[in-house]
Amino acid sequence: MSVPSRRFLPNRRSFLAGSVAGLGFSVLSGAERAEERAKDAPIAGKDPLKITKLETFLVEPRWLFLKIHTNAGITGLGEPILEGRAKTCAEAVKEIEPYLLGKDPRQVVHHWQAIYRHAFYRGGPILTSALSGIDIALWDIKGKALGVPVYELLGGPTRQRVRVYAHAKTPEKLKEMKAKGFTAFKTGPAKKRPARYVETSSAIRHVADSFAELRKAGGDDVDIAIDFHGAISPATAKLLIKALEPYQPMFIEEPCQAQNHDIMAEIARGTHLPIATGERVFTKWGFREVLEKKAATILQPDLCHAGGITECRLIAGMAEAYYAAIAPHCPLGPIALAAGVQLAASIPNFLAQEQVTLGEGYLKQPFAVHKGYLDLPTGPGLGIELDEHALANKIDHDWKNREEYDADDGSVVDW
Repeated sequence: MSVPSRRFLPNRRSFLAGSVAGLGFSVLSGAERAEERAKDAPIAGKDPLKITKLETFLVEPRWLFLKIHTNAGITGLGEPILEGRAKTCAEAVKEIEPYLLGKDPRQVVHHWQAIYRHAFYRGGPILTSALSGIDIALWDIKGKALGVPVYELLGGPTRQRVRVYAHAKTPEKLKEMKAKGFTAFKTGPAKKRPARYVETSSAIRHVADSFAELRKAGGDDVDIAIDFHGAISPATAKLLIKALEPYQPMFIEEPCQAQNHDIMAEIARGTHLPIATGERVFTKWGFREVLEKKAATILQPDLCHAGGITECRLIAGMAEAYYAAIAPHCPLGPIALAAGVQLAASIPNFLAQEQVTLGEGYLKQPFAVHKGYLDLPTGPGLGIELDEHALANKIDHDWKNREEYDADDGSVVDW
């Protein structure tokens, strides 16, 4: 009896997989499955991976991009930016760089803890924004090293699409953005001059009438939020909210200064409209107070300010325990948007993602809106790639925060 050549003998794995393929389950052991996955990963788990350089560059209109380079050629992208303080954030990243050089970027949470706690003076918008951009870039590297999107590392997708909203101050702009596929929008209070502590009935009516025009332009099937930008006094905010209630805004954002959670909680108790806040709140410790005081039911952590993907995932978990939703703040660039999409894809209590750019002129493959949603990216890490050629004429900027003064007496007012 002749023995078949060895090359025709099925091995245990192929035989078992083939014989039970129709049964709908795998017979591979855990070790074998891990081995199969490892074949698809660019960097094996035991292979050395070291950070070699941190590179920041200013990008128009007001952003700061970060590239973290590694010895394996994998580059992570982040946005370590605080609006109006781009150069300060770049210097903060430079100061953090010596800690990261030579270290394995895959220890993302460990590095977050070291950078945050070893500063001794913890938190603050500059340090936390620098840390946030670094954290996003490290997650990008980790996903690329393993060959999977970041949301897979956070437990897998909880949804197939991510809702985004656009900014629209006029009925014409709202109609334009609606024609581009958006179904949710955000505006600000219409004003003829900066808001005063106590406003006239005419000013209140102007805000309400302008919002009513937006509602008419969009129809009752779209969502329209309104951002007071923390520039309205508590007394006037209460009047504005009452006037806006008939038009059912999606939420009222920062009805008063964000630092005053007690007053915001008082405002929240006085209306059935959802209150949102978070762009100027940092880390889980800052959001804990918002939740405990019931100051808002919609949290808006900015992934580039509040602590990156690592911290915002924890904030989302805290919010879920309080039945609060997450609507990430993002008036920044496409890297920030990509990070927000990865977070949105992995949490159960996501509401909507802010954006001001889908990446046209910045990404090789910009995001696309379909009926108000973005499809989940399937590429590894953040799932994006910068278009270096298109970026060439957008490098550097000197953007500064606005300065506003009362037209009557010249005093400083919020913007």
